[in-house]
Amino acid sequence: MLSFLHPWLFVLVLLPLVLWKVLPAYRQARQAVRVPWFHRVSKLVGGTPSEGAVVAETRWLQLLFRYFLWILLVGALARPQWVEPAISRVTPTRDLLLLVDLSGSMETKDFTNKKGEQVDRLTAVKEVLDDFLTRREGDRVGLIVFGNAAFVQVPFTQDLKVCRQLLNETSTRMAGPRTAFGDAIGLGITMFERSDNEDKLMIALTDGNDTGSKVPPAEAASIARDKGIVIDVVGVGDPSATGEEKLDEEALSAVAKNTQGLYFHADNREELESIYTEIDQMGTREIESESYRPRRDLFHWPLAVCLLLSLISSAVHWRLQTKEVEHA
Repeated sequence: MLSFLHPWLFVLVLLPLVLWKVLPAYRQARQAVRVPWFHRVSKLVGGTPSEGAVVAETRWLQLLFRYFLWILLVGALARPQWVEPAISRVTPTRDLLLLVDLSGSMETKDFTNKKGEQVDRLTAVKEVLDDFLTRREGDRVGLIVFGNAAFVQVPFTQDLKVCRQLLNETSTRMAGPRTAFGDAIGLGITMFERSDNEDKLMIALTDGNDTGSKVPPAEAASIARDKGIVIDVVGVGDPSATGEEKLDEEALSAVAKNTQGLYFHADNREELESIYTEIDQMGTREIESESYRPRRDLFHWPLAVCLLLSLISSAVHWRLQTKEVEHA
């Protein structure tokens, strides 16, 4: 399909016509032959002497030829392009939703990372998810964070770089000090209602101490099961701790079991590999995305034709002048 990058430049096609109407004709002044009886003769014939000029006449064929050359120049300036058919690619993808706990209890430093350093629970979550997102290239991933309430941090997207960046910018208590795990599951159910995928998976990373949900996690998990959503739960923390810092593995396991999901502890990296295996076995849906429409510039063609015709015209004009000189 032919298109022009700057189609508004075609207004310049009318410029010669406007100038022809507005500007006066070009006049070439010449000296007349002086004779001593000039004034006497002009009185005898009753004429009044005035300045004279010669207006060169141009044939219509020449005018049309020059106007055609101008149209070619304007066409080249408008930058014609040939737009190829759209190149589309079909990508198999999955919809995965991550639930990340940002409550106050995630500040507890009871987790040992890969380097053997003691870090807080949220840092451990980011470490686990960084590896997870690195492996999920091509899938659509969403991110929900929760504290006193649940919020959509990242809607479903294939831009995993942005997802990782927004995850790294989270901090504990930014959504409140309490844990609304059940509400986060409920918000995830709402997000999956807009998904066309048959297989739907949530991966929750939390310590499981629900202290602020309007809907208990067990009840929210039952609703998720009825909607065909599987919830895998990754517990972060120390099961032997006391108070709110204690990892409630029993509650987390119940949520996962109720939806036919799996429960893991974040420091067991070999078991975490099972999550990737399960995801790879999920069904996919194909998404057709238009990557780009190839464009080929064609401005050199009208420019080349204009240059060629100009050279031919100049050669013909020079040849005619040479013949006139020879005959003279």
